[in-house]
Amino acid sequence: MDELIHQCWTKTTTAEGDDIRRSFNWVTARRARLRVTRSSLVCGDWTIPYHDIQEAILYWISWMLIPGYVLRVKANGVTYQFGLNWGHFWQKELPFPVRRERGRVGYTVFSMVVRIVVLAAVLYWLW
Repeated sequence: MDELIHQCWTKTTTAEGDDIRRSFNWVTARRARLRVTRSSLVCGDWTIPYHDIQEAILYWISWMLIPGYVLRVKANGVTYQFGLNWGHFWQKELPFPVRRERGRVGYTVFSMVVRIVVLAAVLYWLW
């Protein structure tokens, strides 16, 4: 078995492609442990060997002053996005080549409608 370096809980989707955004795809995203080993990323039954990674970008994001990350990995024609909580591990050198960028999370029509409905419900409850 490959040596485990780090593990954490994640939400993961392959349905977003290159877009970093809030959408219905994250509601139905896979919830599992992301295991970072010496030779691969493992999430549930997905195994992504580092030598298959064409591109990896670690986006630093903030939502309501809460920091976090989205790791976007392209491998074998599939784009994976891992939603990650903030942690010191992701600030250090990783065992695979990764570019780090400040991410801006977009919104879909679905996510905007959900926010409006929730806001309306809260305002109604307060009234």
